[in-house]
Amino acid sequence: MGQYRLQRLDDQLRDEISTLIMRGQVKDPRVNTFLSINRVEVTKDLSYAKVFVSSFLPDGDLKRGVAGLNAAAGFIQREIAQKLRIRQFPKLTFVVDAGMKEGFKMVQKLNELERERNENSVVEPENSVVEPVETTPKNN
Repeated sequence: MGQYRLQRLDDQLRDEISTLIMRGQVKDPRVNTFLSINRVEVTKDLSYAKVFVSSFLPDGDLKRGVAGLNAAAGFIQREIAQKLRIRQFPKLTFVVDAGMKEGFKMVQKLNELERERNENSVVEPENSVVEPVETTPKNN
């Protein structure tokens, strides 16, 4: 299968799984509507698909949600296979994707460092003397 077609299948699976979660069609109580599907990676032979799940929920809730999605993987596969027309439907495996949460923490740290830098640059010593700097080059 061509790379472009695999990418389209990845996107379509991501959208369909997200729709099932948002509509509450996955009845497992561990699956929360605050779970988001970041990306899907389908193998070239269409046997397996790794689904990356993230959320801003606490890590324990996220892990329980992923366990619930893995338990409901058969149901999710059947529901999506009825909509899509592909020869072989991949076996879904759900994994925790901590990248979004880590990126958010990194942005917070950068904002905090910038705020500290701005606070330090505003404060100047009271008795500081500014000496003029010579801008013309000296002739030797």
